[in-house]
Amino acid sequence: MSVDIETIVVGGGVVGLACASALAERGQDVLLIERHDRLGSETSSRNSEVVHAGLYYPPGSLKARLCVAGRQRLVGFCREAGVAIAPLGKLVVATDVSEIEGLERIAATARTNGVHDVALLSAAEARQLEPALACTAALLSPSTAVIDSHAYILAVEARLRDHNGVVALATHVVDITHEGGGFRLQTVSEGCATSITCRHLVLSAGLEASRAGRLLAPSLSCPVPETRYAKGHYFALQGRAPFQRLIYPLPGNGGLGIHYTLSTAGEAKFGPDVQWCETPSLEFDAPDGKRRAAFATAIRRYWPDVREDSLVPGYTGIRPKISGRGEPAADFAIHGPAEHGLDGLVALYGIESPGLTSSLAIGDLVAAMLRPSASPQGESARSIECTSEH
Repeated sequence: MSVDIETIVVGGGVVGLACASALAERGQDVLLIERHDRLGSETSSRNSEVVHAGLYYPPGSLKARLCVAGRQRLVGFCREAGVAIAPLGKLVVATDVSEIEGLERIAATARTNGVHDVALLSAAEARQLEPALACTAALLSPSTAVIDSHAYILAVEARLRDHNGVVALATHVVDITHEGGGFRLQTVSEGCATSITCRHLVLSAGLEASRAGRLLAPSLSCPVPETRYAKGHYFALQGRAPFQRLIYPLPGNGGLGIHYTLSTAGEAKFGPDVQWCETPSLEFDAPDGKRRAAFATAIRRYWPDVREDSLVPGYTGIRPKISGRGEPAADFAIHGPAEHGLDGLVALYGIESPGLTSSLAIGDLVAAMLRPSASPQGESARSIECTSEH
């Protein structure tokens, strides 16, 4: 099959950008297609902007491996590219003695994942670091950081363009077919329909991942995971920031809890909560009523002095999960030819937190799965080692 371009990446979030950039760096001719009129406008820029250390994820999982490897890559990239990153550290707090065992489990998981700088603290030791904090114990993670996600997106885009990658914005992929050893994409941009063919295809469509995968479903040998939408609200804090570090409760209920974070500019915010929804909507729901009161109640567990009227509606984000309400958290799903049977295709599903932290490592993994020397059946994501310095 004669193709128009070697590789197409569908989805211009930070993970799609990282995949496109990694492939372009390795000499592939790459086109990135994004349906919005700017890059990273969904999940990538509507999150806590936290660079995770790798505390929570099951040892050996893609989330654990890619988070730990990705953090190392991300820190180095930001320093080279001049992207703001602040190694503030964080405290995961137990607010009742019954939660201390949970902290100990997180500490053990972190060390198994190669995160060896965590330390369990007593309540008194935690308050020496953060006098306004209320807790019965805490876990200190010094290597947790925050990043300017918008600057990071621009920097990865610049790296892609530096390696002759092309970006098509406001372009919708409406159909995909597998034909003769390649792929044909039907797209629409400003009312103009276009057909384009490629040898390699990466589906990194975030909230639209399942829809994109279903376009190829008749040709796939494995089912397309269903994307569930978990909406999260963030409130900004008016007034002086009470903590120098990030403060997290124990995780639960589909997320990491309503936590306290700072931007690289020092602006304090709380969130996200978890609101399951059928369709993704970025509207801020009930900003002044029960939602703000619920936030204040959750925050008082670790910061008793919070005033409800100091919480100002900020923004929302949608997490594309492949586990639903009440189900255990799912791992990243990165399907290569070994999973779905189509040479030249990599499809990514459920790339939520720690997707931002893991982005460069995910890009490296996808590039390895599509390298020209790969076997005809391709490689599984789980067969590729992601290494990092510990």
